[in-house]
Amino acid sequence: MFERLQQKWKVSGWRLLLILVTFALGGSLCGYLGRQLLGLLQIDSAVIRIPLYILLVTILWPFCVLLISLFTGQFKFFRTYLKKMGARMAGKKRADHLVPQAPPTNVNNDTLIQPATQPVNQSGAQGSVTRIAVFASGAGSNAQKIIDYFRNSTTIQIALIVCNKPGAGVLGIAEREHIPTLLIEKEAFFRGNGYVDELKAAHIDFVVLAGFLWKIPATLTAAYPNKMVNIHPALLPRYGGKGMYGMHVHEAIIAAGEPESGITIHFVDNVYDNGAIIFQATCAIAPGDTPADLAQKVHQLEHAHYPRIIEQVIEQLQNQR
Repeated sequence: MFERLQQKWKVSGWRLLLILVTFALGGSLCGYLGRQLLGLLQIDSAVIRIPLYILLVTILWPFCVLLISLFTGQFKFFRTYLKKMGARMAGKKRADHLVPQAPPTNVNNDTLIQPATQPVNQSGAQGSVTRIAVFASGAGSNAQKIIDYFRNSTTIQIALIVCNKPGAGVLGIAEREHIPTLLIEKEAFFRGNGYVDELKAAHIDFVVLAGFLWKIPATLTAAYPNKMVNIHPALLPRYGGKGMYGMHVHEAIIAAGEPESGITIHFVDNVYDNGAIIFQATCAIAPGDTPADLAQKVHQLEHAHYPRIIEQVIEQLQNQR
């Protein structure tokens, strides 16, 4: 159970202990204060006392845990935790008043698709939660790993999937995960404003490219300076640039007889695979490895590192606020 909580909240064992102590002491304090307030009211009827006590404890609990968290050093965690709880409750109330609308069955133009269970602006947590848009063109294996990694995060939310192919597998992932999708059209992407207005309307704070094959236009990179990252299946600056994606990269590396390859996570600018490098990880290429063998090794590195590095970059941005 404790390991599950560590993974859910992404904290060390020592921090988890302090968080649980804060929960316990905060609960005890609000229970004590609730009893004291009931005593002052001098209500004898149990029919009134019990629901009134529950109401008092419910109101007092957030204030009590925040107070205790000041002494345990966990104020930032509980402030974010309570804000997200409030945002979820507010979002649920708003969703209850919406008429569900199924996504259109035939989408050829740029369309903002809203799954029936989660409208785009449901969270209402701007400022306390960083909202990510994941851009993907294919099956979405990296997108799925990113979604899984941040599923229970209190500070980071996968808020939108952006795709340029109507039949891409990542759209099925978005539907299954109840994440809104933005299906984009090439002409509007490159000759318009890069869908910046749609991203801003969805309150997107950060952009992650996860197997997205179009070059990002200047309008979009300008809207998210140092807030857009990409993962490349090679060790940049080698084997990057136009046409260097997917199996093309692995074939070139195997043909060149390289002893190793790997991944590069970098910021996105207006040139293919040119942004500042954030992180690299390597894998050895064994004699006889095929491009498919290398692709499998690189996929393992992508899944192991990309979500974690995204989290680190966003946490640095959050700490600068």
